[in-house]
Amino acid sequence: MDILIILRNLGLFLGILFPLVIIHELGHLIAAKAFGIKVLEFGVGFPPKAFTWTRRNGTAYTFNWLPIGGFVRLLGEEDPTDPGSLAAAPRWQRLIVMFAGVFMNLIFAVLLLAVGFMIPRERALSMAQVSEVALGSPAAEAQITGEMQDGREPMQGLQPGDLIVRVEGHDIKNTEELIYANRLNLGETQTWIIKRQGAELEAKVYARWHPPAGQGPTGIRVGAPVTCSGLDASGEAANCQLLYPFTEKVWYWPWEALPKAVDTLGEIMILTKNELQVRFGGGGGGAGIGEDQPAFTGPVGIADQTGALVDEQGWRPLIEFAALLSLNLGIFNALPIPMLDGGRALFVFIEILRGGRRIAPEREALVHLTGFALLMAGVLIVTWFDITRLIS
Repeated sequence: MDILIILRNLGLFLGILFPLVIIHELGHLIAAKAFGIKVLEFGVGFPPKAFTWTRRNGTAYTFNWLPIGGFVRLLGEEDPTDPGSLAAAPRWQRLIVMFAGVFMNLIFAVLLLAVGFMIPRERALSMAQVSEVALGSPAAEAQITGEMQDGREPMQGLQPGDLIVRVEGHDIKNTEELIYANRLNLGETQTWIIKRQGAELEAKVYARWHPPAGQGPTGIRVGAPVTCSGLDASGEAANCQLLYPFTEKVWYWPWEALPKAVDTLGEIMILTKNELQVRFGGGGGGAGIGEDQPAFTGPVGIADQTGALVDEQGWRPLIEFAALLSLNLGIFNALPIPMLDGGRALFVFIEILRGGRRIAPEREALVHLTGFALLMAGVLIVTWFDITRLIS
């Protein structure tokens, strides 16, 4: 890949990540100030320092030359000897301060999603039609109920030509919406509403976690229904056009967009959990995941995905991408890994289990330092593999 493209993509990614990190750190700042915990420094970017603005309350607001994040430095993060320190605050206050950044990232993700829903977008109405059903798959064995237009019992199992119009209450207007609804309910027997030769039927279809290679969770191939007017030299259909070449403009009022954003954030969490379970749960082929996709990707890999998103779909989807990144940033920081917010909170929970007895400050500091070193080593390793994958 051209180095200029890599640098452009990295610039796009950092341009999105930077404000998300500042929002995260702002959560810690606001919570600490609210509880009277002394904030030594709120840094925008990483040193070397460009300039410093110090308030009367002693907090130094620093602006630094490396725009790759931010930080909050609190008094006594492990040492409770000073009454104004974080470690001297009640446990419930410490937990709130530690998780305030995660909370801010979740709130910001909801707001970004809501803004995205308020912007008009084109929704394809091309529909989703079954084109192939794998033998022995859940789709082939699906239970079909209802009756055909002539009163006959329907043939069991999904059939080529079936039009999928609803999955677990989600209206399906194109193949992308079918994939989304299907992945949202992996490991479950889903209720589908299908149309077959003019009749509306109900199908019970199980979605597998680990289907055989080359098959999706249910064992079907789908596409938009088309009409063709001829054959090519090999006898394949030619001169094909979409049977439903329509779109609609979709947008929501703010009071509609906000609750929809909350629901969508919950669905994204479920999809993320399902994705991890598919990737690391063992078994056969993934649920539509390319075999060349890495299990983990670092800043360079995410930057490459950011550039690809802009190249394929333009700038508008970056709002949803930023929301997803904000959510991931919040979830990652909540993990019980030393040096992260969740890791610091873990020591508070250990203190509770020990009846209020603290782990020695120097030991806790050493654990966090070791965790930070291992985390940075992991980032460097993943980044190295990302770079070699992109330039190969």
